[in-house]
Amino acid sequence: MNKKADKDLRLAFGKQVRKLRLVKGYSMRGFANEADIEYSQVVRIENGITAPTITTVFKIAETLNMSLKELFDFPYTTSVKVK
Repeated sequence: MNKKADKDLRLAFGKQVRKLRLVKGYSMRGFANEADIEYSQVVRIENGITAPTITTVFKIAETLNMSLKELFDFPYTTSVKVK
């Protein structure tokens, strides 16, 4: 995966996390506390700046009370051809 496709995927995942967090009624700080994730990490994930570790992804899904499959059920498009 090239840098552009990677960035597109990080942005799509971050948008999904933000949407689900808001649906569940969490503020960013409240979500960070509940998930035991640094607030700054939540900011970076939601803004597509960083990709979370698998451990962090599990914490996010658990806090949102959903499966990993549900967490990753979001539209993803990129103009980059992925091989």
